[in-house]
Amino acid sequence: METDKGVVLATERYGSAESWKYVSKDGVMERRRDGSEGHSGGNSVFGVFKSVFLPQGYPESVSDDYLQYQFWDTMQAFSSSLSGTLATQASLRGFGVGNQEATVAAATVTWLFKDGTGMLGRILFAWRKGSKLDSEAKKWRLFADVLNDIAMFMEILAPYFPACFTFIVCTAGIFKSIVGVAGGATRAALTVHQARRDNMADISAKDGSQETLVNLAGLLVSLILIPLVTDNPVLTLCLFFLFTVLHLFANYKAVRSVVMETFNEARLSIVLQQYLKDKRILSPPEANQREPVFFGKNYVFCAIALARLSPVLSLKDLQLALKENSMPYLLGIRNGMLSSTHAKKSSMFTYLESYFKPPVFLAGCVCVCLGPEASASDEIRAMCQAVVLSNMLSSSNSREATGAALKQQSEPLPPSMFINRLFKCEEL
Repeated sequence: METDKGVVLATERYGSAESWKYVSKDGVMERRRDGSEGHSGGNSVFGVFKSVFLPQGYPESVSDDYLQYQFWDTMQAFSSSLSGTLATQASLRGFGVGNQEATVAAATVTWLFKDGTGMLGRILFAWRKGSKLDSEAKKWRLFADVLNDIAMFMEILAPYFPACFTFIVCTAGIFKSIVGVAGGATRAALTVHQARRDNMADISAKDGSQETLVNLAGLLVSLILIPLVTDNPVLTLCLFFLFTVLHLFANYKAVRSVVMETFNEARLSIVLQQYLKDKRILSPPEANQREPVFFGKNYVFCAIALARLSPVLSLKDLQLALKENSMPYLLGIRNGMLSSTHAKKSSMFTYLESYFKPPVFLAGCVCVCLGPEASASDEIRAMCQAVVLSNMLSSSNSREATGAALKQQSEPLPPSMFINRLFKCEEL
């Protein structure tokens, strides 16, 4: 391509960032910004802002829900920063700042107790719940922010209960340590979801820059608030509740804006239930909108878990389960959901038909035991069968209809084809 300024040899562009042209003129190659003459000052400012605070190659290098999530995450971070200022001021008053009778030693001991209990809480929470933070990132993200607001509220109230001040701040410290683990782990899971070009480090770094900018803005606003709320507990509580409402609303909108493209237990159950109901396959946005983000509401009515053989099967049950079993996994029922006299075979339809004869349905757990040779497809198949079985056992009204729908097929749908069709909406 020839121009009056030379021959354009190549154009370089990364994503939607600014592009450059390599021009040959008089035997010399030059690198020029594409359209530089038409760039206005406003565009230049936006370009600088974009390069500083957004991942390189935005928006092609991130998921479609990135901007919406980051907007609401910025709002919640700003309100949380202001709430944290109010809580910090109250905590310092409780530790003895401004009180001539308070000693440095007493304040130091209380602070050490607060930090020590927080460290123990961090270790225990990571031990007990660390494996759940990936699959339930939305729930734990929202849970962490609710717990953070509770901890800050306790810190604001602590100075008004001097006899229990140490206990209150230590409890708040435990809550905040849980917030740190849950918030950091779920943020990492969301970063993996947002990265589209193996650019998790870039996204994480730019998220840190965005958070720093928001905290700086919160700091400037806090300098205005502090003189107003000093020695004014009513105004402190009113502002705290205002910021808390904004914080929780922004967090809810943030987790609702995330469209995960992988299955967890809830999303898989939602998609399977809809398919068994009317043969319609939900798209990822539809499934994510139906996914519960609060603990206590589940679409899987019976618990599903990987389990050891010993608490699930007796020797007789294990022999029945292994008989005519060609799959590298077993499904079982724990806690008396069904009579133990029913054969627990891995073949889905033989397995399910035995439960229509009619057993007593009680609360319990559907257990999956994987063999050492189980592949990813086997794990998906086992999970799908466990979810369908759990839904059938939990709903007496839909059990017969679900069983009839399953019996219409002579054998299970291959898991790889099933998963592809679920999210690509191919015709069955």
